[in-house]
Amino acid sequence: MSLPPIEIPLGAMRFNSDSQKLEYWNGSAWFQIHTFSPNLDGGARGLFAGGYNPSKSNIIDFITISTAGNATDFGDMTAQKGWVFGAASSRVRGVFAGGSVSGVSDIIDFVTIAQTGDAVDFGNLTVARLAVGGCGNETRGLFGGGNPAPNTTKTDTIDFITIASTGNAVDFGNLETSTTSLCATASPTRGLFMGGYTPTALNTIQFVTIASTGNTQDFGDLSLARQEAAGCANSTRAICAGGGPASATQSTIDFFTIATLGNAQDFGDLITALQSSMGATSSPTRGVISTGTPNTNVLEYIAIATQGDSVDFGDLTQSSHTGSACSNGHGGLG
Repeated sequence: MSLPPIEIPLGAMRFNSDSQKLEYWNGSAWFQIHTFSPNLDGGARGLFAGGYNPSKSNIIDFITISTAGNATDFGDMTAQKGWVFGAASSRVRGVFAGGSVSGVSDIIDFVTIAQTGDAVDFGNLTVARLAVGGCGNETRGLFGGGNPAPNTTKTDTIDFITIASTGNAVDFGNLETSTTSLCATASPTRGLFMGGYTPTALNTIQFVTIASTGNTQDFGDLSLARQEAAGCANSTRAICAGGGPASATQSTIDFFTIATLGNAQDFGDLITALQSSMGATSSPTRGVISTGTPNTNVLEYIAIATQGDSVDFGDLTQSSHTGSACSNGHGGLG
């Protein structure tokens, strides 16, 4: 008598003894996990852009993630923007989407990360919005949720772009519900959207397969409901730190393994409890978190592969909150 077929969970991993390679299950077939040792010219570079100080800012700062120290001026965005959470990046380009300018913006900016200089227009989102969650891999950037109008309507729209080109975003799919003020991060295969605000703070983790299009699926839950948190990752582990709701600041750092499904676990605590971040970014080993509100310029870092409390990294060039961050060494790049 033959045994019934075993259902393979989405994102399952195996070691293929024939090819001597790690593989993951995308729901219909096994795919090889590609690894590489990127040439980061002395270390991955992280960018922090936009935000409020207390008025809107166009400043882009940069750091070298492998060191510790104060940020340096990189250049300027195409406009002064607040609530510009949506950022994605390849090894070459950093992309910043949406935000609040004179009104809600659909503008996408980009920079070349290894250089310094002002941002250039990339294209437009399908829907103008602020407080959008952004993530991606080497090829694609994803931008999910946000407010099409300040403090009122929210959207479940997810857009995508091809980072190496320029042009307008294209519809990818939808979040589980219309959500704003969520944070996002990625592995090379999965994009993750964490927390957010509906009109209440959320503890949900949602995921998509970046190479396809479609709606998010449920991943699990954060340890706390939170909005405006900071998210980053290496290729294996995702981090979600701090966040609101507006009545509280939180210092909790969560982590989870991206290739599996399940609830987040406690990682440690931030030095500075944050309510609304400037975002977080990472190298394969370190995550760097801007603590944002209450309007600080403090940067803290963690070792992603371990657990423990954050350590002081240095300072941004100005105190800001509700900006965005990206790097040329984050988890979506392998």
